[in-house]
Amino acid sequence: MESTIVMINLFGAVALLLFGLAQVKDGVSRAFGARLRTGLATGTRSGLRSFLSGFVATVALQSSTATALMVASFVERELVKPRMAQIVLLGANVGTAVTAWIVATGIEWLSPLVILAGIVLYRSGSTSRQGGGTALIGIGLMLLSLHLLSGATEPMRQSPALAAFIGLLDNAWPVALAFSAGIAFISSSSLAAVVLILSLASTGILSAGLVIVLVLGANLGGAIPPVVASLSGPASAKRVTLGNLIIRAAGCVIALPLAGYAGELLEMLPLDPAKLPVDAHLGFNLVLAALAWPFSRLLSRLMLYLVPEEAQTDNAPKYLDEHELSAPVVALASATREVLGVGDLIERMLMRASEAFEQNDLTKLKELPGLEKRVDSLQQEVKIYLSKLGREGLSEENARHSIVIIDYAINLEHIGDIIEKGLLPQITKKASLGLRFSEDGYRELKKLFHLTIDNLRIAQTIFVTRDFNLAKQMMEVKVEVRRMEKQSAERHLERLREGHADSLQTSSLHLDMLRDLKRINAHIISVAHPILDESGLLIESRLRTPAE
Repeated sequence: MESTIVMINLFGAVALLLFGLAQVKDGVSRAFGARLRTGLATGTRSGLRSFLSGFVATVALQSSTATALMVASFVERELVKPRMAQIVLLGANVGTAVTAWIVATGIEWLSPLVILAGIVLYRSGSTSRQGGGTALIGIGLMLLSLHLLSGATEPMRQSPALAAFIGLLDNAWPVALAFSAGIAFISSSSLAAVVLILSLASTGILSAGLVIVLVLGANLGGAIPPVVASLSGPASAKRVTLGNLIIRAAGCVIALPLAGYAGELLEMLPLDPAKLPVDAHLGFNLVLAALAWPFSRLLSRLMLYLVPEEAQTDNAPKYLDEHELSAPVVALASATREVLGVGDLIERMLMRASEAFEQNDLTKLKELPGLEKRVDSLQQEVKIYLSKLGREGLSEENARHSIVIIDYAINLEHIGDIIEKGLLPQITKKASLGLRFSEDGYRELKKLFHLTIDNLRIAQTIFVTRDFNLAKQMMEVKVEVRRMEKQSAERHLERLREGHADSLQTSSLHLDMLRDLKRINAHIISVAHPILDESGLLIESRLRTPAE
């Protein structure tokens, strides 16, 4: 029964530590996420700046995994060079070690004060202050967990079972390394594993050599979660995280046979034996950074061979980054870029349909179904991405902007459906049956096709710039499109009454294409509605109020 209570206390303390780490990461992301990302992206012009950027980001976020995934996303978008990314992660590893060293300095008694300060700050109205308060609460919980870990491991000093288990590990260092790596991997935190080793070392039951081996395992296991998280990502991101794992694994392979000598050396130095795990953790990462830094260029080249480029699927979004959700302005900008790409796909579909209509060339239509599937997929990804952003709590302005982006994406998707299900079979029928429109009818449809493409290009500009004058111009175009469609239909019916053979053969085709192009323009022009609505110039009904 007593051993069960000890294990509950131990696991509970570790859980509290992990929760505190998560709170720090969440709070710092909310308070300084955009600035951290900007600093990390721009602070990689030299090796030293890259190292310091990784160090600072990891100390702030309390997570080398978060830093690794962040810098991997920058490499994917070519904002950071692969070689500099490896140096950033060397700095991140040292940042984690420094954090562990600071945590182990015996400042657990500050935890109530830190938590109190965090709660006071959290209750303020500012989002950045709330983020800072959350981070302080997380730090306080981390310090409190150290106190609980110390109490939980106290009964282990006299445990025969633990002594026997430690003895087995001391005689099988590779097993000890794998055991420690497993703990770090499961907890997704080398810091948590090192703190647990620190608590066990304070009982005096671990030899210096075993402490170093367990610390090596924590470093190795801490490099695995970023690799797993990037498996579904592009090759450029995989290279960064896998390269970091290779560096740590090589360091462990070299250091493992020397662990006994290193332990004796550390014992000879005037260091606190109880703090040996954090000293070893910091020393290992400093030495590893110094040794690996000169080989960063060679490693980045090696990763090109180990992780070759994959065939990119065009359906995958290019700009939607989950890590940007902590910074709504950045996330909304990325979603805007993605939707602009959807608009480009729609323009391509319209141009292919127009070319096929004018040239009777069915090969122009072959790519339309594939393009429409990409449009469907991307607009769905945008909606899911922005729905996640909405969970974080948006300002009123950002919430309106999010809705505008989603509405435009949905309208583009509807246009894609109209092209595939309407214009595609109509143009196919015209070309395959050799049908000919009357000269006037052909000219009218051709003009409406070109006007539609021009309107889409203007809509893309309005979507980005939110230009009021362009929006008013677009609404005037709506009237022009309606007039063109009505006149073309009336002229077509007039030609039918006059008995034109061409008009008789293509009657339903002409009217259907007019209808579909008019519907497409209605979806395009809707981009102007939010801008005019905010200005009070848009009314809900088009009905005139009868004169009294």
